[in-house]
Amino acid sequence: MKLNYGKTFLLGFGFFGVSIIWGTYNAFVPLFLANKFGLSAGLIGVFMTLDNIAALLIQPPVGAWSDRLRTPIGRRMPFILIGAPVGALAFGLIPLAAALPLFVACTSTLLLSMAFWRTPVIALMPDITPSKFRSQANGIINFMGGVGSIIAFLGGSRLYEINPAFPFWLGSVLVVVASLLVFLFIKEPKEYADEVEERPGMLASLRSLIQDPERSGIRILLAIFFWFVSYNAVEAFFTLYAVNHLGFSEADGARLLGQLSLLFVVFALPAGYIGGRVGRRVTIMTGITLLALCMLAMYVISPAALTVELASLPVLGSVPVVGLILMAAGVSWALININSLPMVVDMTTEARVGTYTGLYYLFSTMAAILGPIINGWIVQFSGNNYNLVMLLGPVFLAAAWVMMAGVRRGEAKVSPPVPAA
Repeated sequence: MKLNYGKTFLLGFGFFGVSIIWGTYNAFVPLFLANKFGLSAGLIGVFMTLDNIAALLIQPPVGAWSDRLRTPIGRRMPFILIGAPVGALAFGLIPLAAALPLFVACTSTLLLSMAFWRTPVIALMPDITPSKFRSQANGIINFMGGVGSIIAFLGGSRLYEINPAFPFWLGSVLVVVASLLVFLFIKEPKEYADEVEERPGMLASLRSLIQDPERSGIRILLAIFFWFVSYNAVEAFFTLYAVNHLGFSEADGARLLGQLSLLFVVFALPAGYIGGRVGRRVTIMTGITLLALCMLAMYVISPAALTVELASLPVLGSVPVVGLILMAAGVSWALININSLPMVVDMTTEARVGTYTGLYYLFSTMAAILGPIINGWIVQFSGNNYNLVMLLGPVFLAAAWVMMAGVRRGEAKVSPPVPAA
């Protein structure tokens, strides 16, 4: 049995569309809130958690719902065909909103629709991929997502300089195209091996993890929570950190995030193979350590040193010292992110893949809500010292490392041998 690379790359277009939307949203919506509507750092931090609040309320139950749903086009596809077009339309209207209430209405519609289809599109990967190849398949899917992020950060920063609306319109078109490709070329299984197995809901599954004396399930979910608190807080405030602490322009701040995304993309496939070869837990713990060191470096090194230009490359443009550190952070994040979802879904049966995917997003979403709020208020009460964002991250990464040290399950399952005829 081998991994179907063609089908996996096509499935990756779903995550490509998701990443286009969130890359553009995280890079430019904080700038709109600060410059167009004059919100403070604390309020921006609260606003940037609204997408995660929507995801917290919607994604986990939608994942469990998609496990139980049966339609002629599959159990995941209906969510994609409804959520993606609505999200694309709302996303294209965001830069046209001249008043804050209208801006909030557009972003709220976007957040609800994106939360509606994200878990089902991600759950398609374990649906069509054997356990042995899920780290590698997740590497391919995240490679496609990283390409979407690069387009959002690098292409979007160039378009933003021409017209702030252009990155949003590009994202709207691409997410519709991406979702259509998934619908046309990915066929869900018509029969499921779990038809006779009970399909418990999200809360019942979470309760069983908490009560499990072995504790691996709840430990990895807590680790996911801690490392996403760290990463999402930095991502939400990085453009403002680049402008206010390092002195870069707004477009250059987004371009620096593109350099992180580029190395994430380049290392997505190797990270999956490393996890499959040396083990997912060891790979994740290595990534946590490296990412913490990258954040500490951005905190302790002076802005004058961080902004020294090291090279000028095609597409990437200027690569300063901070860009090099961000590239190392991209490699670290690939080691963590590529191998974590396969660990979670391989702790359960095929009947609960959508439910456990929802639990993965439940804990990552709670972290994405808490991280920007904590950092936003710390920045505001410190007199807008955006450098403090890089100090809190390693603390949460240390907690994630401790949680992962106790995880004993979630490695690739060995497929039973096929009996001879």
